[in-house]
Amino acid sequence: MKKIDKVLLYSVIILSLFGLLMIYSSSSIWAEYKFNDPYKYLKSQGIFLFLGYIIMFFISKIDFKIYKKYSNIILMICLGLLILVLIPGIGTIRNGSRSWFGIGPLGIQPSEAAKIGLIIFTSKYLSNNKIKDIKHSILPILIILFLTFALIMLQPDLGTGVIIVMSVISLLFISGVNMSFFIKMGILGLIGIIVLIIIAPYRIARITSFINPWSDPLGSGFQIIQSLYAIGPGGLLGMGIGNSIQKHFYLPEPQTDFIFSIISEELGFAGILIVSLLFITIIYRGIKISLSIEDKFAKYLSFGITFSITFQSILNLMVVIGLIPVTGVTLPFLSYGGSSLIISLLEIGILLNISKKEDL
Repeated sequence: MKKIDKVLLYSVIILSLFGLLMIYSSSSIWAEYKFNDPYKYLKSQGIFLFLGYIIMFFISKIDFKIYKKYSNIILMICLGLLILVLIPGIGTIRNGSRSWFGIGPLGIQPSEAAKIGLIIFTSKYLSNNKIKDIKHSILPILIILFLTFALIMLQPDLGTGVIIVMSVISLLFISGVNMSFFIKMGILGLIGIIVLIIIAPYRIARITSFINPWSDPLGSGFQIIQSLYAIGPGGLLGMGIGNSIQKHFYLPEPQTDFIFSIISEELGFAGILIVSLLFITIIYRGIKISLSIEDKFAKYLSFGITFSITFQSILNLMVVIGLIPVTGVTLPFLSYGGSSLIISLLEIGILLNISKKEDL
């Protein structure tokens, strides 16, 4: 048995500790105003980071093959939690979505667990079945994917739903599914997105603000405008840690989805470069693990995890710089949010365990 991928491990630790620093820097003003405690978000995220590290190291010791054995049970638990969170009195509403189980001031988001649950199930299914006939071979995956997406959209949480769909589609793609399937899925997806936009007026406002945020600068376009105001002045070295202007009640809750804006403002191009290099390293090591392992289940699983983290990161960055409408997706390892952080570290734990099986 080989040693774990230390490059991957150290990159994740550095990035998540840097995220903790930036969460404090971006949230201290708001936390002091709202809770009379500038360390409120720092302490909460610190607890989740500590728990996440414990989970990551624990998971890195567990043989990945156990997930294949219990993949159906894992998936059923994830779907059960997605149903439970929709029940009033059990699930709580935050920011307009019934996506959380409230535990005191903290919240747990079951849709985050559904991401890894569906990746495990799909990886097991593809490793056990040869894709010969699209209609019959992958029909169970499509049914489960549609059910999961529907439950998440009832919350609603479009961003997480899109990440799950794209992660499964990526696994089907590398498994050798015919390209015509993806064309049909793309057309259906486009129709579905149009329907989702039509039935939810707030999504139309997001589209409008994305096309021209200055059409409603104090309403739907406010957040993206303030994000661009944060990124713009950063320059080469930024304004310095703690010296952000936009965190002074201009950019709403900058410690969450828009933390990259504060990083850009305070650390400039240098900060962007450091964060980008750390993400590229994590993605590269994840792909290398997937290419190096012989076990088909591990190959699919490691690729699915790596793609999910990559796609979520790109989605967040595209929102921050105004390339796509606001989705509510966090930046892995950096944004404030316990559920996202713990699941991301759990996924890294799985990658670390897989990395023991091959020389990388």
